[in-house]
Amino acid sequence: MTFSVTDLACRRGQITVLRGVAFDVAPGEALVLRGPNGAGKTTLLRTLAGLTPPVEGDVNPDVCAYAAHADGLKGQLTVAENLTFWARIFGCSDITPAVAAFDLGPLMNRRAADLSAGQKRLTSLARLPLTGRRIWLLDEPTVSLDTANVALFGRAVAGHLAGGGSAILATHIDLGLPETRTLDVARFAASLHPTAKVDDPFAEALE
Repeated sequence: MTFSVTDLACRRGQITVLRGVAFDVAPGEALVLRGPNGAGKTTLLRTLAGLTPPVEGDVNPDVCAYAAHADGLKGQLTVAENLTFWARIFGCSDITPAVAAFDLGPLMNRRAADLSAGQKRLTSLARLPLTGRRIWLLDEPTVSLDTANVALFGRAVAGHLAGGGSAILATHIDLGLPETRTLDVARFAASLHPTAKVDDPFAEALE
């Protein structure tokens, strides 16, 4: 099923930064978000993930898995324990495919606190397939990864796409993904829509 967004407005804090966002992502397709720093790429991803309520429009976060900058790991738990914890939350009974896809076998008995930054990142990303969700929302997912592990992650995303999943990602790295389109987030800047309502608590009183 195609993932569709129509006339979505997103805010950062109390400021609306995006209006009129519209796009479709088909099964097996990746959509790469482009735009300068501050354009609203992270804001859009957080809104799609349900972490920030939209100003206008609707989102369906229940079909989305979000990978942000924070690794979200318990330092005192091993890699195996961290992944098992997340798997149980999403009703997944087998972490083996995720472990294999992210080459985490040698790290399974190591505490998350003892991992390198790149190893923590891989472990964090390995939670994505455990969610069983078809839309992966990825915000600069390759931070802290070396060249080999960027390629490893690219293959994991390609596998997700091949299985009928989709990905929406903000990244400056070419992951070599098939069926990739780009979306310039800057075209939806709220300042380009002067007729839209303003998020100003005093606006109505001044009209």
